[in-house]
Amino acid sequence: MSVRRHWMISHRHFISHILTLTYKQNMSGKGKGGRGKAGKKSGSGAKSRSAKAGLQFPVGRIARYLKKGRYAKRVGSGAPVYLAAVLEYLVAEILELAGNAARDHKKTRIIPRHIQLAVRNDEELNKFLAGVTLASGGVLPNIHTTLLPKKSKGKSFTASQEM
Repeated sequence: MSVRRHWMISHRHFISHILTLTYKQNMSGKGKGGRGKAGKKSGSGAKSRSAKAGLQFPVGRIARYLKKGRYAKRVGSGAPVYLAAVLEYLVAEILELAGNAARDHKKTRIIPRHIQLAVRNDEELNKFLAGVTLASGGVLPNIHTTLLPKKSKGKSFTASQEM
């Protein structure tokens, strides 16, 4: 396996790992360590790096994964913020298109099929996620033109229409 191919696989795995863990944390309902609003101290200066950057994705967790993953010997302080911003932008773009696909099908819940339709109908996202298989995504509807019924040019009457 070439070095470049190995690099691409390891980074795809890393990004999918971050997205999975972030999704699980958001779905667990515990988000902020289980404190809620009552446990927050007034006047405390502690502010997360995600809040400082105005992001929803966890900058601290991404920094930890970058360090533990040994992608490089050292990780700059701006790298996890930038990566979190990029991931958040990509997820927002996909969710917007998937929401439009769900609305087109008169549904209020986004399912993997809507994500598949959103990604495959967008030229740039399709190119970016070309090698990705989405579970339960299905395929794009496509009928080859040679298999479509031929259109007649003029008014042709059949025997059943003349009687």
